[in-house]
Amino acid sequence: MDGTLVNSDAVVERVWRSWATGHGLDPDEALKVVHGRQGYATMAALLPDRPMAANHAENRQLLAQETADLDGVVPIAGAPAFMETIAALPHALVTSADEGLATARMRAAGLRMPETRVTAECVGASKPDPEGFLKGAAELGFAPADCVVLEDSEAGIAAGRAAGMRVLGIGPRAAAFAPDAHAPDLTDVHVTADASGALTFAPVRSA
Repeated sequence: MDGTLVNSDAVVERVWRSWATGHGLDPDEALKVVHGRQGYATMAALLPDRPMAANHAENRQLLAQETADLDGVVPIAGAPAFMETIAALPHALVTSADEGLATARMRAAGLRMPETRVTAECVGASKPDPEGFLKGAAELGFAPADCVVLEDSEAGIAAGRAAGMRVLGIGPRAAAFAPDAHAPDLTDVHVTADASGALTFAPVRSA
C-alpha cells in the first residue's frame, strides 16, 4: 500500500522523525529503516537492546498517531486508474499497516479497498518475512510462483523474493534494491488477462 498505491511519506516522516529524535537517534538514518516494516520491527532494528514488549506498546501509540494524521496522504500517480484496471482480476492488498491505518489511508487517497487483504493483524512476522505475501497468495488460491508483488521498499522487495514471487518495484526507493522490473509510478503500468487468465504487466522496464 504505502509507496505503491498511497504516498504517505509526509506522515511517516513527521511521526518517525519525532520518534527518532525522542530516542536520541538520527532521524535521517531512522527513515532508511522505516519503510515496508511494521513499526515494532523498525524499533527492534533501531533499538536492538530494548525489550520487544516495549516496542509493541510504543508501536500501538504510533499507529494511533499515523491513523489520525492524514495530512498529505495522496494516491501514487496512476493508482486510481490502476486499481480500476485490476478490479475484476485476482489481487490482494498485503500491507504492514493494521486494518484501521490501511482503511484510513486508502480512503484519504480516494482508492478502493481490495476485498482480499492481509494487514498487520493477520501475520506473526513483519516484512522482510514472506508470511504476508504467502497468506495473500493462499487466500487468492494461487501458487507463489504465479504471483507478482508490487513493492517500494527494501523490506518489501526482500519479502516478495523470499516468498518466491516476481517483484515489480514502484517508485524511486525500489530502484536501489534490484527488483525484477521497475516503474517510476503506476501511470504506465497496465495489466491485461489473456484467455487462460494469465496476467501481463506492460509496459514495464526491466530492472
